[in-house]
Amino acid sequence: MYLCPLCNGLEQRTFQCPNCHTIMEDQGKITDYFDDYSAYMDIDIMKLYDGQPASLENHLCLHYFYCPSCQHQETTSIQE
Repeated sequence: MYLCPLCNGLEQRTFQCPNCHTIMEDQGKITDYFDDYSAYMDIDIMKLYDGQPASLENHLCLHYFYCPSCQHQETTSIQE
């Protein structure tokens, strides 16, 4: 069984903003932002629509990171 260490609170990772070097905030998986109910859908089904063709096969969870200082946004693949 695969699970995302960030989604499940097992790890906390920090990423530095490439623009201003502020620590970026993890805003969760990108599929949670698709519509009002996407956060309640099956995770494996939502991986078919996350924009990364092999995220399901490679066990990747795509997270949205946001910089509160300069508003830079980034998507990062997290290995499950």
